[in-house]
Amino acid sequence: MLMFTRKNTIKVLVGNIQIGQQNKIVIQSMTNIKTSNWKVVIRQINDLTTNGAELVRVSLLDKDDVMALKHIIQYAPCPIIADVHYNSNFAIAAIKSGAAKIRINPSNISHDRLKEIVDCAKKYNTAIRIGFNQGSKSNNYKNPDDMVNSAIQLIKQFEKWHFYKIIVSLKSSDSSLVTRLYELAAHKIKYPLHIGVTEAGTHDTAIIKSVLGLSPLLNKGIGDTMRISITGNPLVEPVVTKKILHALNLYPNLPNVISCPTCGRLQWDLLSLTNQVEKYIATINKPITIAIMGCAVNGIGECEHADIGVYGSQNKLFVYAKGKHIKTIPIRNGFSEIKKLIK
Repeated sequence: MLMFTRKNTIKVLVGNIQIGQQNKIVIQSMTNIKTSNWKVVIRQINDLTTNGAELVRVSLLDKDDVMALKHIIQYAPCPIIADVHYNSNFAIAAIKSGAAKIRINPSNISHDRLKEIVDCAKKYNTAIRIGFNQGSKSNNYKNPDDMVNSAIQLIKQFEKWHFYKIIVSLKSSDSSLVTRLYELAAHKIKYPLHIGVTEAGTHDTAIIKSVLGLSPLLNKGIGDTMRISITGNPLVEPVVTKKILHALNLYPNLPNVISCPTCGRLQWDLLSLTNQVEKYIATINKPITIAIMGCAVNGIGECEHADIGVYGSQNKLFVYAKGKHIKTIPIRNGFSEIKKLIK
């Protein structure tokens, strides 16, 4: 399987997760529940990691959130990132509570307070994501170079303070601008890049924008960690991220379902079977190719090239394994047969 070589960025550890200096994209997501409701937040984090997230971010809005963070860190199955804006005291409290990384936007924290955050992060060996965002009110970026140069200037300041556990993000809701920002950054910044299209919208829109903005980067080896931001249930974010990476040959251990778009030749309920199979394999990390085809026209060829394949004809389903036709069964038995072959 083709793998694109990542840009050789500095290695940064976030808890026990390595970001940068490897041919792997680390998948992130973020909770959407008030952080102070920490027991429910932990359940959501568990679900996110089950769906493929390796790092999860939580927001700190008030003191109740800050107090809850230590419980979340204690019980979470993955390293936790604290997302802090405006209040440097919350950032310092998050570091002292054991956050593996904090995400700050330098445009809404003063220079002196940044120094205090960096000193604390250095003491506790905490990573910092410098998150620049075109949507921040205090920013006045006239072009991509402005944002990239702002990031470079802040990195130089962090380095003067002898801090190097840095991850950088340069986000916009404009897909083409995201591509340009990170292409520029990849040539000028040696630290790992967290890529994503921010405020991308609801499910379909977010996926389209993210694919348009991030695929050119990933194909060039740019990006060390990523989040697909989707308005709504965050549990779909890591699943979508995995599928995008898999389509680009950057996440090999994922089943691949091939199914035809259907036409007037279809004589059976292909959609129901495909939905059942996709739901079943959602948490399976195996490089299995499964072809579910409507008829023999393209069905035979796809089934012969898949690990598991089926195509239908009225009430019969022709079943293939490793490219060979092994049996013909009633359509009603299709899901149980595919499930058995996967196992």
